[in-house]
Amino acid sequence: MAELAQHLGAELRGDGNITIRGVAALQEAGADQVSFLANSGYQHHLKDSSAGAVIIVEALADQVPGAALVVKDPYLCFARTTQIFDNRPLPKPGVHPSAFVDDTARLGNDVYIGPKAVIGPGVEIGDRTEIGAGTVVGDNSIIGSDCVLNPNITIYHGVCIGNFVRVQSGTVIGGDGFGYAPNRGKWERIAQLGGVRIGNHVEIGANTCIDRGALGDTIIEDHVILDNLIQIAHNVKVGEGTAMAGCVGIAGSTEIGRNCTLAGGVGLAGHLKLTDGVHISGMTLVTNSILEPGAYASGTSHMPVHEWRRSAARFKQLDSMAKRLQKLEKSQEGKA
Repeated sequence: MAELAQHLGAELRGDGNITIRGVAALQEAGADQVSFLANSGYQHHLKDSSAGAVIIVEALADQVPGAALVVKDPYLCFARTTQIFDNRPLPKPGVHPSAFVDDTARLGNDVYIGPKAVIGPGVEIGDRTEIGAGTVVGDNSIIGSDCVLNPNITIYHGVCIGNFVRVQSGTVIGGDGFGYAPNRGKWERIAQLGGVRIGNHVEIGANTCIDRGALGDTIIEDHVILDNLIQIAHNVKVGEGTAMAGCVGIAGSTEIGRNCTLAGGVGLAGHLKLTDGVHISGMTLVTNSILEPGAYASGTSHMPVHEWRRSAARFKQLDSMAKRLQKLEKSQEGKA
């Protein structure tokens, strides 16, 4: 316990000799587990918790039945504690016999290449990086150090990924952007000549797609976190520290600033710009640039279907109502 407190920079109140073997929720934790309280909605679980220790703020520390680890930000310290007890299997460095590594590829120290993975010509992989089973790294791509590419990921050619990047299964990075020119009722493909550049400490969820640029690169800056099932189109730029929840869709050539948050299902039209510090609520459709930081939303929340139908019918009447109101206002101005 004392070692954990020191690692977290926490003030320990209680028995420092308790052995902690894991992390659990307040209502489920046992005497050899540490828990946390970051949301006051769960405060009622404190009195009945059997946790060996609770990560908590100063104001609530006296309510902890056992040991307390007093910190300013319990949720952040909880995150760091989970990393200590991470149970993800760690593969031994080396290349599995069934993997294919081109002779011109360069592997750093202590790299792991899993079963049936494919490493193409001219690829560079940094120290201690893991390439999971069935993952493909295309020609001349560069993967930095201390990265984890889980099984069955596809990295196309000419992709550059920084250090400490984690990518979940099913993700495709560097596929062709959706670029076509109309030609007499048919479509002419526009070759996508750019690449994808991903910074350091980026997290990418499962089944997310990041398309390569048409001419320049699609860019994901440092410390960006992307959830599952996100579509990032060609030549999009995502600023440092931005976070996106599941099912976000971003059309081509849109630029998103630093430290933005996009909630689930947000859609951004193409060729837009979002300044730094923009926060978009779930299912919002953004069709114009946002140049002032702050929170934005669109659409309506759910309602009984008969109310929604009535409201939807009135949406169509808004234009004629506005014109009648304008006409009425003008007539009243003439009488004044």
